[in-house]
Amino acid sequence: MPLTATRDAPVGGQAVLEGVMMRGVNSWALAVRKPGDSETEIGEIDVQAFPLESWARRRRIYRLPVIRGVVALVESLAIGMRALGLSANAQLPGEAQEISSGAWIATVTVATVFAIGLFFVAPVGLTSIIKRQLGSSVAFWAVEGVLRTSIFLGYLVLLSRLRDLRRVFEYHGAEHKAISCYEASDDLTPARAALYSRLHPRCGTSFLLVVMIMAIFVFAPIGLPAWWILVLTRIVGVPVIAGLSFEVIKWAGRNRRRGWVRVIMYPGLQLQRLTTREPDHDQLAVAIASLKAVLARQEGSGVSAADLVGLEVVA
Repeated sequence: MPLTATRDAPVGGQAVLEGVMMRGVNSWALAVRKPGDSETEIGEIDVQAFPLESWARRRRIYRLPVIRGVVALVESLAIGMRALGLSANAQLPGEAQEISSGAWIATVTVATVFAIGLFFVAPVGLTSIIKRQLGSSVAFWAVEGVLRTSIFLGYLVLLSRLRDLRRVFEYHGAEHKAISCYEASDDLTPARAALYSRLHPRCGTSFLLVVMIMAIFVFAPIGLPAWWILVLTRIVGVPVIAGLSFEVIKWAGRNRRRGWVRVIMYPGLQLQRLTTREPDHDQLAVAIASLKAVLARQEGSGVSAADLVGLEVVA
């Protein structure tokens, strides 16, 4: 049976192309496996570290409940997209032109619009077609919520079957194992990290499931106004849902030793079986290299509550 950690450490991460990004309280690092000179040769690990000042430290309003969740998620998205861009450029041949920051901004914009359309606009639009047949706001609320969650789960199943994403999911598992190994105060080696579970309670996959469920309760009081109002509320309500979901995950993380809390968190953990795969030791070495780069800058530094905001849903 895989080992699990018993504490949360102020580190988080994200899988990227042939690598792992790790984030701490005052820095973040990216470790990427460079292409080898031949198909059979394993490339070297390239590690880059960057300073980080959390947005939550700049203004007190950014640390208020709900608002802090939105700020943390935007900050995490910005770091994640930069890391993804760097990892993609690292895989290009030496003479190839790097992908510009403008191209990545455009990609992120399109992806965000697509996600909002697929998970929020499409469910309410499809449910509106049969609004009269449903006859009540409660039935509308229930059908829309089930449809949204079903689309989300189906989307994850589809992603899990794409061969091109398999290595990203393996690095996702390596990231979780490395963090759990560190949280257990174990030796940070591939052999030891391999013993830990690839599932982690602070994973973004679990967070997204909470978002889907939270949306059901947030939209319920709106009732059945005109279709365009329904669509508008689904778009405007995304930050509110994200902020509330952040608070739920934050609370669950603090109380995860309670049996009933673990029961509630169980579906999210199992959902990670779709977005993680068992990594090999070479991939674990990459995740550990990224984590060690963050820890080297983090040791001896004070950790405040503001520093920790955002790390509750990044692992």
